[in-house]
Amino acid sequence: MSQTDVKILGISGSLRAKSYNTAALRALQELLPPGVTLTEADISDLPLYNDDVREQGWPAPVERLRKQIAEADAIIFSTPEYNYSVPGVLKNAIDWASRPPAPPFSGKPAAIMGASPGAIGTARAQYHLRQIGVFLDLQFINKPEVMIGGCAERFDANGKLTHEPTREFLKTMVTALADRVRFLRAHK
Repeated sequence: MSQTDVKILGISGSLRAKSYNTAALRALQELLPPGVTLTEADISDLPLYNDDVREQGWPAPVERLRKQIAEADAIIFSTPEYNYSVPGVLKNAIDWASRPPAPPFSGKPAAIMGASPGAIGTARAQYHLRQIGVFLDLQFINKPEVMIGGCAERFDANGKLTHEPTREFLKTMVTALADRVRFLRAHK
């Protein structure tokens, strides 16, 4: 792998088949800068976090997620907002992945985006996720903040992001994240 290769793991906080947040991650596939790849994590089969289970060994889906996070150079969270916060499925995935030994989020560059039918496009959930990220030792890029409000008008019936200004915004975000990874590599 060359120094310019950047592997990003995308984690959607929605399990819905026609999720706008998962569609936003998929839109990034078309917008990646050269040398950058994006893989989507599947958190749909993670059991509910239970420390008794963890003490007996990582369930296979958890082990898979932890490995994906560890192998990624950066993380992009795409989160809906439920009850002014992060969805339970996303928090559950983070709880599993964050447990010792060797929590794989530590020191990773990360970005957050979110899509919502509402006007403020997941702002409160994103700020809660930033708070969680402090404990995880994630290194979030601060700009751009990507909050896709009115998402039903920005995606077509097949889940393709058709709103060109939003596509450009996503491209700016993923480029900034890749640049952060490359900057940190150059200054090790």
